[in-house]
Amino acid sequence: MVEHLPPFLSAGVRFLIAGTIMLLYARWKGYRLPATISELQSIVVVSITMLVGANGLVTWSEQWVESSQAALIVATAALWIAWMGSLGPQGEPVTFPTYLGLILGVGGVALLVGQGIELGHAPWFAYVALLVSPFLWALGSIVSKRRPVACAPFANAATQVLVAGMVMTIIGFANGEAERWTWAPRSLYALLYLTIFGTCIAYGCFFWLVHQVTPAQLGTYAYVNPAVAVLLGSWLLDEKLSAAQIAGTFIILASVVVVSLASSRSRLRASPST
Repeated sequence: MVEHLPPFLSAGVRFLIAGTIMLLYARWKGYRLPATISELQSIVVVSITMLVGANGLVTWSEQWVESSQAALIVATAALWIAWMGSLGPQGEPVTFPTYLGLILGVGGVALLVGQGIELGHAPWFAYVALLVSPFLWALGSIVSKRRPVACAPFANAATQVLVAGMVMTIIGFANGEAERWTWAPRSLYALLYLTIFGTCIAYGCFFWLVHQVTPAQLGTYAYVNPAVAVLLGSWLLDEKLSAAQIAGTFIILASVVVVSLASSRSRLRASPST
């Protein structure tokens, strides 16, 4: 999408269209929509954190960083979700294997990012944005889980998307991105795909899962995204990873597996026997 379209404005348009479609669907299904100031405040906080902050930083950084690298770094959101899920009175205890997985993940990211900067794939500030992104995504996920609103999860997600669309469109216009908008078919097809599959379907499903499963289980979505991104990046965009970056890839994925399995086993041990 960002090959020919400006990042914030294109993301804003994507979210405005997707949010409108999702809200119309929620209305058609008879879902209860957000109705109170408290609900809207919570929704805005999560929207700004996850969609404007986390997703916005990824969109912006991918002007320079290859999609496969970006997806691998963003996969560390699973590690942040597992760690943040251990905090507070509602938290799940962190075991030694979890700590080990977190340390492995940090090492894998350092290897991946370090090689990317050394090879000149992208400027350092783009990698910094990608490192902040999964932290914000995890923070928004945990806040949403800990502070649920009364409306249906899909209506909640739809409102978040619409809020993000408004904010990111304003940012795009403020940055003068309207002058950089082009009608290149390749990027418009990507915009359409991200609107329908990446937002209406994928984000709607993810946000439903936020309220259905544990933080560790929620993070397992990160097993799939990097693999798909690396395959598609190689196939469609001729993206390549160095040997060191491939090593970092396996370390990151292994760390996510370790953290998720450790958290799941810890939860099983904590459950009363029947």
